[in-house]
Amino acid sequence: MLTARFHPAIAELPAATWDALRANANPFVSHAFLHRLERTGCIRPDWGWQAHHLGLYEDDRLVAAAPLYLKGNSHGEFVFDWSWAGAWERAGGDYYPKLLNAVPYSPVPGPRLLAGRDARAPHLRQALAEAMRAETERLGLSSVHANFLEDAELDAFGGDWLSRSDVQFHWHNHGYRGFDDFLATLKAKKRKNIRHERAQVQASSLDIRMRDGASLDKDAWRQIHALYAGTFDAKGNHAALTRGFFEALGDLGDAVQVACAMDGERIEAMALFLQSDTALYGRYWGARVEVPGLHFELCYYRGIEHAIARGLECFEPGAQGEHKLARGFVPVRTHSRHYLAHPQFRRAVREALIHEAQAMDDYAAELATHAPYAGGCR
Repeated sequence: MLTARFHPAIAELPAATWDALRANANPFVSHAFLHRLERTGCIRPDWGWQAHHLGLYEDDRLVAAAPLYLKGNSHGEFVFDWSWAGAWERAGGDYYPKLLNAVPYSPVPGPRLLAGRDARAPHLRQALAEAMRAETERLGLSSVHANFLEDAELDAFGGDWLSRSDVQFHWHNHGYRGFDDFLATLKAKKRKNIRHERAQVQASSLDIRMRDGASLDKDAWRQIHALYAGTFDAKGNHAALTRGFFEALGDLGDAVQVACAMDGERIEAMALFLQSDTALYGRYWGARVEVPGLHFELCYYRGIEHAIARGLECFEPGAQGEHKLARGFVPVRTHSRHYLAHPQFRRAVREALIHEAQAMDDYAAELATHAPYAGGCR
C-alpha cells in the first residue's frame, strides 16, 4: 500500500534514502544540491518557487520520491509555456499556481521520478506520476509539468499527459586520448576555427585553470558569483542564485568544477560546471574582460579537455545554442510531459503540440545535415 505525502522542504526527507532512489548520480537531483538551493534563499514564494516535494511511502518507509514545486510563474524552467498561460488566463482561468516536477534553474536532463533501480521501478514511477496528477486535481490547479525527463521515465506518463520535446547540443566521448585526438575527427574547417579560437586566448596574458569546488575560498566564490550575476544583469535578467548558494557549492567538492581565467589572484572570467561519475554539465559563465575566444575556451574547450582527462562519457553544456554544433556538440532530444486539468484546454494544446512536434522533427533533421564530424554525427 503506497501513501503519497507532500513536503514543504526537502530537509523533511532522508538524504541517504533520497539519493539511493536516483537512477544515476546526476548531481542536480542530489539531496545536497536541492537542499542548498532551499537553505540559501534561492527557492522563495516571492520568486515563484515553493517546495512541495513528493514522497511515496510503504509502511512509513520512503520508496520513491520526486522534486516538486508549486510555481507562481514560469521563470527558471526552460520549457516554455508562456503561451499556454496567456491563453488560459484570456479565457478567464488562473494558470498559476501550477505544479512542476523539475530542478530549479537547471535545464539538465536527468532523473525526475526517483524510484530506485530494481524491478519495481517502472511501477513506482507510474505511481509518482499519478500522485502528481491527483494532487493537481485536489488543489484545483491548472496543470502539472515534468521537465527534462530521462528516456526510461517517459512510459510513466500515459493517458492524458501531453508530450513535448526540444533539442540540446551534447558532446560525446569516443575514447579520445586527448583534445588533439578529438580535433582529428572534425571536418578540416571546424578544426582550423577551433585552433584559431584557442590561439587567441593563449596569446592573452590570462592564466586558465580548472579548479574543483573545495579548492576555492570564500573570496573566490564571491568573485565567481559576481561574474555570474553580471552576466544576468547585462541581459536584463534576474540572477536567482544567491552568493550563499555559490559558497555552499564548495561543500560538494569534486562534483563542482570551475574554469577560471586569472590575472594574478583576480578571476577575470569563469565557467562553472557540475559533474557526475559519467558526465560533465556546463552551467554558468561570466567575464569582466573581453578577450576573443574566451567564452568558447572556458565554456566548451576546457570542458571537453576535462571530460577526456576524467574519462567522462559526455559533456552537456546547457540549453540552446546552435553555435555549439561547430564545436563538436551534436543535437540530442530532450523530453517533457504535461497534464492540463481542463479537458477542452488539454485538447486544444494537444492539437498545437502536433504541429510543434513536426516543426521540431524538421529542425532536428536540418541540424543533422550540419554535423561537424568528418564522418557525420557522432
